[in-house]
Amino acid sequence: MAGTPDVVVIGGGPAGSTVSTLLAQRGVRVQLFERERFPRFHIGESLIPETYWVLRRLDMLPKMQQSRFVKKYSVQFVNSLGKESAPFYFWDNKPHECSQTWQVVRSEFDQLMLENAREHGVDVHEGVRVRDVLFDGDRAVGVRIQNEDGSTRDVHARVVVDASGQNGLLMNRLRLRVWDPVLNKGAIWTYWQGAYRDSGRNEGATLVIQTPGKDGWFWYIPLHDDVVSVGVVGPYDYLFKGRQNYPQTYEEEVERCPGVKERVAQAKRVTGHFATKDYSYRSNQVSGNGWVLVGDAFGFLDPLYSSGVLLALRSGEFAADAIVEGIGKGDTSAAQLGQWGPLFNEGVDRMRRLVCEYYGGFSFGNMVRQYPELRGTLTDLLIGDLFHDRVDKVWGPLESLYPPNKAPIPRWDAGTPAHLSSEKANELVLPEGRRP
Repeated sequence: MAGTPDVVVIGGGPAGSTVSTLLAQRGVRVQLFERERFPRFHIGESLIPETYWVLRRLDMLPKMQQSRFVKKYSVQFVNSLGKESAPFYFWDNKPHECSQTWQVVRSEFDQLMLENAREHGVDVHEGVRVRDVLFDGDRAVGVRIQNEDGSTRDVHARVVVDASGQNGLLMNRLRLRVWDPVLNKGAIWTYWQGAYRDSGRNEGATLVIQTPGKDGWFWYIPLHDDVVSVGVVGPYDYLFKGRQNYPQTYEEEVERCPGVKERVAQAKRVTGHFATKDYSYRSNQVSGNGWVLVGDAFGFLDPLYSSGVLLALRSGEFAADAIVEGIGKGDTSAAQLGQWGPLFNEGVDRMRRLVCEYYGGFSFGNMVRQYPELRGTLTDLLIGDLFHDRVDKVWGPLESLYPPNKAPIPRWDAGTPAHLSSEKANELVLPEGRRP
């Protein structure tokens, strides 16, 4: 193992590989510890166009362009009656290379990202578990690691980046997790081979298919090798309470949703069923003295608009820039390391608002018919252009379409932590079958 690092990163997913690569590019000594050995299975397969800019900084674009990943040009919505919206083509809104993105198999994408970190000089260690973060008073000063042979050692650093995912090592230790008051959802999914997919520039489109009753939705994501990821998302109580047979629940939901049933009618299921309880949450702090949170270790947002990888990459990018600046001037305080937090939270709030509006009955088709001049701004939100207040001009017109007496979307006050068990967010059930 190399000498004492400047920065230790916990976790090798997209957030951890992003922050570590950008730090190494700037000459910062980084050690990254990942408890698993890649490739490993993960959900969250659809990228949105704004990931392009971070991938470019990471020197990842050539790898993506040479990969087998399906090219994605648009997103399309199907309502509860099976009526399809016109596709939201990213290129039509922003004619730039960034408007073509990808549908990725996460085991392959995450491994590419971690290998890219190594190529940039990150000291990557797989199969190493971080047992604890070391503190001197209120300042993080390193981590305690455990190797696969059971041996432990302490690694000291000027900054600790927690990219440990939904396990949220620091979030749980410091009791920072705040549950979303509205977005208490769950998901069940599987993988189909030979399912229907459109042709031309619609071939790689993400479909969001509303369930009858409008209480949930299916994702429909074409992947390479003629595989399609198809999952149902709905209220946790509806999907899971009293319904412990996940495959049966999934098949029942497919049966009652014509937009999905027709598309998989001639397909063969090639994996078992997977389930996760997607409670949305955020930390009420992005940083402390000597430490910073990125990716799912900071927060998780309902996957309706495929924002997960973008938020991982952007938080990793923001954190890396703040760390480089802080090390340069000898300031690794909470204020310095988390200076990007307010801007990032505003962006997450915008995406969350769009998610909540959908669950509240918002129709993209109706919005565009009533306000055609806002189609471009809506597409900006869908591509992940979240960190500019110019997109906020959609909210007033959107509210004008509310039915009488519709309650406003509850705000998410992340200032007061809800002290609940981390198990609520972390359960991942793989009841049968091989991993894709």
